[in-house]
Amino acid sequence: MSQEAIDLRTWRQFLAVAEELHFGRAAQRLAMTQPPVTQAIARLERVLGVRLFDRTRRRVALTPAGEALLPEVRALLAQAQGLPARARAAAAGEVGRVRLAFVSTAGFEQVPAWVRAFRVHSPGVALELVEATGDVQLAAFARGEIDAGLMLHTPGAAPPGLARLAVATEPMVLALPTQHPLARADRPALAQVLAEPLVIFPRRIVPSLHDAVMALYQSAGCAARVAQEAIQMQTIVNLVAGGVGVAWVPESVTQFRRAGVVYRSGEVLGGSRRRAVLPLCETSLVWPGGAVPPALARFVDFVRARVQG
Repeated sequence: MSQEAIDLRTWRQFLAVAEELHFGRAAQRLAMTQPPVTQAIARLERVLGVRLFDRTRRRVALTPAGEALLPEVRALLAQAQGLPARARAAAAGEVGRVRLAFVSTAGFEQVPAWVRAFRVHSPGVALELVEATGDVQLAAFARGEIDAGLMLHTPGAAPPGLARLAVATEPMVLALPTQHPLARADRPALAQVLAEPLVIFPRRIVPSLHDAVMALYQSAGCAARVAQEAIQMQTIVNLVAGGVGVAWVPESVTQFRRAGVVYRSGEVLGGSRRRAVLPLCETSLVWPGGAVPPALARFVDFVRARVQG
């Protein structure tokens, strides 16, 4: 078989002859004279090294090789015809993919709602989701493995070097074991809470939020008694349920209905004289700065509209 290239024009000529089974009608359909069509088919058979048509004076018929090739050629030409529209759609961000990482707290409500809505809004863009903590996301950005991420941090403290869109701000709340004496108090005193063993995420996961929690203890003149560190918020809550200690978690974590845990907001902490001012946490959509791929730009615009709407 020859290694000579076969262009789309030749495949169109093959398709016309295969569907008309008549060289003259195929030539008319292609707005050509018959000899160039006959020559093109002969050249195609020579390049492929197989006969595609059985020809007699009275009839033209496809050989088994021609029959096998026909659906493939139809698909090839249909795909080629659709390429310009696909290129325009890709340039407009209407097709493509967005590799989105997200912290577990965003997975409770935001991510499921956005995935459903974005599939309707942009069905040609595939969202590839991966749950990952902030430090893992930063490493994935550096390797080019994700396009965007939903990260948790204190307000305005998103990692530098990334474009950012704030999507939600929420307070931290206290998670207590249900059987703990402080869980039964209407207004547990902050000083008593701060004296309890603490379950917390490692600083490398969310540095700004870890520091804000520690600052809460420092402002009260005490040091945190860290009993256990855990990466995932669900794991932290499970450890609280098991009586390992208390924890400070984003308010959205309260949607994780874990038996054995109760939550208390800053409104009911601090004793009778003042309520506790607990740290705030912000969720941001972040992505690399500079030129933004069209599909990612479309997703960012979608999220911005949802946040601002």
